[in-house]
Amino acid sequence: MSAPQIPNLKTFRGPHGSRMQRRGLPVATEEEKTSKDKIIQATDQDASVSRLSAVEVGYLHDHFAKAFVVSESDRWTRRLPIINRGTYVRTTAIDELVHRFLSAEPIVKKQIISLGAGSDTRFFRLRGSGSDFSDSIIYHELDFAANTSTKISTLVQTESISQCVPGPLEISSDGSKLHSPMYHIHPVDLRSPFPTEDPMNPYAKPVPLDHVDVTLPTLLISECCLVYLEAAVAEAVLDYFASLFPSGTSLGLVLYEPINPFDSFGKMMVSNLAARGIVLQTLQAYHSLEVQKNRLRKHGFIGAAAEDVDFLWENWISAKEKERVATLEMVDEVEEWKLLAQHYCIAWGWRGKEDAVWKFWQGINDRKNPALLDQPVHERVP
Repeated sequence: MSAPQIPNLKTFRGPHGSRMQRRGLPVATEEEKTSKDKIIQATDQDASVSRLSAVEVGYLHDHFAKAFVVSESDRWTRRLPIINRGTYVRTTAIDELVHRFLSAEPIVKKQIISLGAGSDTRFFRLRGSGSDFSDSIIYHELDFAANTSTKISTLVQTESISQCVPGPLEISSDGSKLHSPMYHIHPVDLRSPFPTEDPMNPYAKPVPLDHVDVTLPTLLISECCLVYLEAAVAEAVLDYFASLFPSGTSLGLVLYEPINPFDSFGKMMVSNLAARGIVLQTLQAYHSLEVQKNRLRKHGFIGAAAEDVDFLWENWISAKEKERVATLEMVDEVEEWKLLAQHYCIAWGWRGKEDAVWKFWQGINDRKNPALLDQPVHERVP
């Protein structure tokens, strides 16, 4: 399986030059850093093409997917069946977690913060769903300015997308930042320190990003984002958000990341990506389901769970839905599908008040009583 077909690699870049210098290693030039940045940022288009492929075949419903595929030729690209299925399971499972978070006490305003969001369409799909909670969301997306500028440009030029964003819109002069009553796009390099009350004091209290409300029940989403950062930097990002929200505020986290890099398939996956200049810097540090759960607990998430995509396919998708998916295209490479699916996982956790906002995870968090999705979220969207 070629590297470009590995599903949903998001938009983050290489290691800190300063740390390399302290270790006495060669320091990349600015030109080399820029080149690496562009390679990783381009993986967002890989994700967009994979999403559109799954939509065109019929796995998913997403009226906005085509607008974010830049190249006309890419709009006709079809991924292998196992890649389409992987995109379907990932999207369906994360959509379900998000749906349960929002639908618990739907009239209560809630907040979602998506790290490395790239061209993700989740906010527009939520707004277009017509659900009871579609008007009670505050949605933030963080990514590099190169990606946020492209997204904002697409939003402004595409009527069906701009209609999902209630105005007024405030767009920065360079086109990389957007603020509106419900939707915010932040040009942020997660490798840079987040704002604090005293930049000179490493223990200073963190300051929220513009328009982030630390009093609202909040869900953080990272889909193959933190994996591109050094492990220490990824930890610092989670530390920032964990300390930003008071202990009494409901806070949840959903991660989608590759795992199992040490077996033959995992080594091939890493090698294929390395051939494209892509390094998954936290993969060895968070290499298994158990390590991912411990990672969440370390950051104060009292509830923590993690399952690989193979488990999610077998246990979260109902027999009826599997039958529908099976009619779309033939998956001949069953063994390869299972290998691929066992090398990606979704981890989720929560902390805060024991209220209805988090009770939605009680059944879905139990391996013995998984939530079978008879009607995936994408089918609930008109």
